[in-house]
Amino acid sequence: MTNELKAAGKDRLEAPESQDGALNEGDAIGTGKGASISGRGLTKVFGTGPDTHHALGPIDLDIKPGEFVGLIGPSGCGKSTAMLLAAGLEPVTEGTIEVDGKPLTAPISEVGIVFQDHLLLEFRTAMKNVMLQQEIRGLDKRTMQARADALFAKLKLTGAENRYPWQLSGGMRQRVSIARALVHDPSMLLMDEPFGALDAITRTQIRHDLETLWLETRKTVLFITHSIEEAVGLSDRILVMSNGPGTIVDEIHVDLPRPRPAHLGEYPDFAKYAQRIYATFEKLGVYNFK
Repeated sequence: MTNELKAAGKDRLEAPESQDGALNEGDAIGTGKGASISGRGLTKVFGTGPDTHHALGPIDLDIKPGEFVGLIGPSGCGKSTAMLLAAGLEPVTEGTIEVDGKPLTAPISEVGIVFQDHLLLEFRTAMKNVMLQQEIRGLDKRTMQARADALFAKLKLTGAENRYPWQLSGGMRQRVSIARALVHDPSMLLMDEPFGALDAITRTQIRHDLETLWLETRKTVLFITHSIEEAVGLSDRILVMSNGPGTIVDEIHVDLPRPRPAHLGEYPDFAKYAQRIYATFEKLGVYNFK
């Protein structure tokens, strides 16, 4: 971790543990380093009666502290639902989930989330969008400002602090949303197709910048994507999901050196990993190349 981020991360607020050992709303999970995520038989069903929709599962999740895990699958398979379960934003219908060994029973605060849409407030500048975390959470302003400044520098946003979202490119807006997700030093970073709306050149650069930040901070990352290149380019491990209701049909350990190059084709093994995912999708009927 860089000296700037280390220094800015010294002051942290931690909530006390609940009496029963479960994680309640707002509880701290770890110390800013990566948290573990463990799920057993996770199933999500929305609605009741004739309106019932079986969205996910059952699936098992085992994500180690500081691990970068990619979750890839066809549209409608429940990837985003799995992310919401991991954050405690949706209750499980069946199964159990633990974060750092504690049952997850409510939304947790020490998590950063990045969606495909940047979701920035148009009436706030880039920096004020990031510092909204400080206002809402009641964290030390000087500490948070130091972290925000360091993140702006790392994410190549220096000079954009006082610009409004409409004055920023799509790539810059998404960089601001990443800074907002990380400024409070969470233990987990959950990303739901964060590069899906970006052009290919911008996606490649932000993929590199995200990997660089992750190598310095070692947050636990659950990265949802439709892109095989993104999954292989970023992940330590890839979980491949079936059509909905999604189950995990393959687990791929990506053994490529880091940091990974912009042109992943430089690694002969990249094609091997990509072909394995393509072959799985062909078997599922997601692709039909005949």
